Amino acid sequence: MDFRFTEEQLMIQDVARRIAQEKIAPSAEHFDRTGEFPLDNIRTLGEAGLMGIEVPAEYGGAGMDPVSYVLAMIEIAAADAAHSTIMSVNNSLFCNGILTHGTEAQKQQYVRAIAEGREIGAFALTEPQSGSDATAMRCKAARQADGSYLINGKKSWITSGPVAKYVVLFAMTDPEKGARGITAFLVDTAREGFHRGKTEPKLGIRASATCEIEFADYVARPEEVLGREGEGFKIAMGVLDAGRIGIASQAIGIARAAYDATLAYVRERKAFGAPIGTFQMTQAKIADMKCKLDAATLLTLRAAWLKGQGQRFTAEASIAKLTASEAAMWIAHQAVQIHGGMGYSKEMPLERYFRDAKITEIYEGTSEIQRLVIARSETGLR
Repeated sequence: MDFRFTEEQLMIQDVARRIAQEKIAPSAEHFDRTGEFPLDNIRTLGEAGLMGIEVPAEYGGAGMDPVSYVLAMIEIAAADAAHSTIMSVNNSLFCNGILTHGTEAQKQQYVRAIAEGREIGAFALTEPQSGSDATAMRCKAARQADGSYLINGKKSWITSGPVAKYVVLFAMTDPEKGARGITAFLVDTAREGFHRGKTEPKLGIRASATCEIEFADYVARPEEVLGREGEGFKIAMGVLDAGRIGIASQAIGIARAAYDATLAYVRERKAFGAPIGTFQMTQAKIADMKCKLDAATLLTLRAAWLKGQGQRFTAEASIAKLTASEAAMWIAHQAVQIHGGMGYSKEMPLERYFRDAKITEIYEGTSEIQRLVIARSETGLR
């Protein structure tokens, strides 16, 4: 088993690290405090190819592999999780589904602008009354005589919703068929019938804008159906498999930032005449943090490698996402504890890592859903 990265993978990791350290890290506290959308920074990521890492060059992307995506995501998330959330949605949730199921015209129209960072994409599956149970959606798309669809309904917790130009939307076209009655659409937010709600005031990833969106007699043309009618649920689940690799990478970045800050702190901070890193209880925490961080990293790289090989990776993506998100929450918790009062203060970024880590256990499939996916894969039972 070869654990070495290729020159291309190391190159994009280096590009991401440079942007993260020079542009994102210095501005992270400002964007977290104000909740402003970091548009200039996102434009920079797009110009560097980081908003469409796995998108082929003919559609405006970097044409890299899933492992490259993981390496780049970790670097951006280590500087600021909110930036990596925006990057993840564009790469995993928006572009991935269109590349897999879209027509040539759809790829040219919708993917290129997003991959180049000129526009922002979003993914609309969750509704106020349906989160983990996506088949309970009430947003409906009624086929009209001319082949178009009239869409009505609400979606909630839409990442990048306040700023998105295009949205991959999932709506019910045949309620009697349940999951097989869901269809995916490509939505232009500038069109009549699309409305944005208030931006959500979140605990963490505050620079990543999130809102409710509503459709009131929005007309989707036949050529704006993604895949075929009734394939929406299958498309959504496949997209989420890939998205979980992105969120696992984000969690690793947050965890690494908290771990690195803790390492520096325990070497410098003294108590009872010695660095606190010499105390056995502190050393035990450091050892456990390191083990969890490395385990999460290797499991995420495994899932990314399988995806790159064209192999099935559903269970592996869930294992990576579950392990990495819970590791991030645990490591951030321990980092705050080791820093004591300073860890609780906004003068240091530890409390931001703690707040940001929590969402990785919730979105793109809660930890509970990941456990269901893994257990069903292992037992063959549903």
